Amino acid sequence: MKGGRSRAETKKADTKLSVKKGAAAAGKKPVKKGKPVKDPNKPKRPASAFFVFMEEFRKTYKEKHPNNKSVAAVGKAGGDKWKSLSEAEKAPFVAKAEKRKVEYEKNLQAYNKKISDGAGAEEESDKSRSEVNDDEDDDDEDGSADEDEDDDE
Repeated sequence: MKGGRSRAETKKADTKLSVKKGAAAAGKKPVKKGKPVKDPNKPKRPASAFFVFMEEFRKTYKEKHPNNKSVAAVGKAGGDKWKSLSEAEKAPFVAKAEKRKVEYEKNLQAYNKKISDGAGAEEESDKSRSEVNDDEDDDDEDGSADEDEDDDE
């Protein structure tokens, strides 16, 4: 066995590798089974005052710099401009953002109400409440349902 490994050396090397694999696997974060699926009907959160400002800023920046293709440059210039604005200059954007926020909250409440009403309807059986009540009323009018049970005894 010139130049070869003995069985003991090979086993020892394999054991070390398996220990390393196990240790590496133990150090990993557990894999999530999956995120809950987002409802596409849920209203989107409103833009902040800065993003309202950026909507307008992007248009003016593109007019002044038509050859610029870098999104990062636009974002950086917008951020610098936002920082340099005074509170009075930011006020219209803050007002627009507040208006959007109020509208979002109304939409969210309507959405949540719709979801809670929809969930309650799914839990009921196929018969509506009126149909269930009608069946009970029919049994009471005939009196046959109660009498049949008494006759069996």
